[in-house]
Amino acid sequence: MSMLEIKNLEVYYGVIQAIKGISFHVDEGEVVALIGANGAGKSTILHTITGLMGPKGGSVFFDGVEISKIKSHKIVAMGMAHVPEGRRVFAQLSVLQNLMLGAFTRTDKAEIEDSLRGIYRRFPRLEERRHQIAGTLSGGEQQMLAMGRALMSKPRILLMDEPSMGLSPIFVAEIFSIIEEVSAAGTTVLLVEQNAKKALAIADRAYVLETGNIVLSGPASELLDNDEIKKAYLGE
Repeated sequence: MSMLEIKNLEVYYGVIQAIKGISFHVDEGEVVALIGANGAGKSTILHTITGLMGPKGGSVFFDGVEISKIKSHKIVAMGMAHVPEGRRVFAQLSVLQNLMLGAFTRTDKAEIEDSLRGIYRRFPRLEERRHQIAGTLSGGEQQMLAMGRALMSKPRILLMDEPSMGLSPIFVAEIFSIIEEVSAAGTTVLLVEQNAKKALAIADRAYVLETGNIVLSGPASELLDNDEIKKAYLGE
């Protein structure tokens, strides 16, 4: 059984169908990439999986439990975390306050403190800036904070939406290195990313989305060598 399974998912914005009956799965321990152009429906899929939008048809299963009608905060408590596009940190709060909000579903204070120490080990910059107001951080630092905040919920699966968007090449390399670390530590990852080359380089498998349909799927290494993918997404 897959950790995350999407079956015949349909999502509408008013009368416009954004997601057209797609199905895919993510197995435990995998990094799975969803790639595609702007407007293909990638973010809509993540919003639907995490309960921010309701599907018109189809189902979403997490650990065999259908979560299509479950509230977002309960989905977080089940072990799923979402790093949204554009980072969405709480700009008026400190770095530490943002991180602690990530642990809102947890109750064991000792475990929360242990998780915080782990976040600081992985993101030393966040410890240096723990009392700094989040809105004053650079884009790359805010992305690290958004990832750290999500990891504070102790997720079994992490959904990431365009983590490299708007970042300098140095920060992009750092963010992808951290995604690999998170995966190696045992967290499953579903990655939505426009930087197809970077995404396919770290993913196990990938799905290619075009206007609400999955048009290609397979091992990431094979898609990286696919002539259609190279032409459409890799600029080759």
